[in-house]
Amino acid sequence: MDIKINDQKEGATVWTEKLPKQQEADTLQRQEETQLANKNKRLEKKLVAGLVRKSNRILATISTHGFLFDLFPDTINVEEGRVTIITRNFFSSSQVHSVDIKDISNIFINMAPFFAQLVIVSKTFTRNEIKIKNLRKEEAVFVRRLIEGLRIFGNKQIDTSNYTKKELIAKLEELSTTEIVT
Repeated sequence: MDIKINDQKEGATVWTEKLPKQQEADTLQRQEETQLANKNKRLEKKLVAGLVRKSNRILATISTHGFLFDLFPDTINVEEGRVTIITRNFFSSSQVHSVDIKDISNIFINMAPFFAQLVIVSKTFTRNEIKIKNLRKEEAVFVRRLIEGLRIFGNKQIDTSNYTKKELIAKLEELSTTEIVT
């Protein structure tokens, strides 16, 4: 806005020639702010969609096996963000433990002549170890590799929702290639 001040005592004279241009600039600024807000909403929606997709994908499921048969097998579900252990008992209902991948401090496999035991050490449980017995050795090694790979991805803050399930499993197995003696 142009302002010209007269040296006379009666006051200032204001020319309003540039006021429409200022209104145009304000309108453009509001439009840019609206576009930016819409872009942020789209990014948030995309992020939420990725999180939902990531939280609902089960990468692997394994169950325990008794010598002849197991009427109440325990189950381990490995998802992208957590590991869920379902233990079933004869006299009580099943118990479900979920451990976020980021909360797993270590994972061990104890090998026995016929089966393996998977030990998940968590930072958050009061009893920080969860032991799952009577697993097939190959399945225990596979699940351990998936969990270790997910831990590495989590530590490096890599978004896994962009991978297909098959691609992700291949990458996770590739990451954890430590040879395990059976």
